[in-house]
Amino acid sequence: MNDFNMLGVLEEEHEKTAASGVEGIGQNALASVADVARQMRLQEQEVGLAKEALKQAETEMRRLTDDVMPTLFSELGLQSFKLEDGSELKVKQTYSATPLVANRPQVYQWLHDNGYGDLIKNTVFCTFGRDEEEDAKQFYSMAESRGYCAETKREVHASTLRAFVKERVEAGDEFPMELFGAWVGQRATVSKTKGVK
Repeated sequence: MNDFNMLGVLEEEHEKTAASGVEGIGQNALASVADVARQMRLQEQEVGLAKEALKQAETEMRRLTDDVMPTLFSELGLQSFKLEDGSELKVKQTYSATPLVANRPQVYQWLHDNGYGDLIKNTVFCTFGRDEEEDAKQFYSMAESRGYCAETKREVHASTLRAFVKERVEAGDEFPMELFGAWVGQRATVSKTKGVK
């Protein structure tokens, strides 16, 4: 048998095997695919429900730690409270700042105008195609002058902004708290003792 005929025989065998393979899959395997697809949909729903339950649990936890317990401590004049298991409950001052997206330019301008511009991080994004690694290493202005589409991003990291709010409040400095979405409150925490779960 020459190479050409051998190739033809191999192709025929492959086609027969492939055809019988499809038949071999049969209804059982297709039913398995449908079954796994149903399981995937159910699992997707479970994940969605679990995420919603977690969101609700976090909201309830925040209500207990940031509202109910600080109010009880204030009404009772407590500074701390020891539990039977040896762990200690305390209410501490807490700070938050989450400016609305629409207010962020004014927040950044206020920070800049009042000597806190170093809190603002500027990030420059520039998209390059393949084989443009050397060009990608060039500075933003060079990329822009060459016609690349560059994007910039200004932000203050959340923990940096929270620390800024804390410093300003504790120093008694005036600043536009509403613009910053700043919040000052109290939060209850429980310190765990060793061996207590």
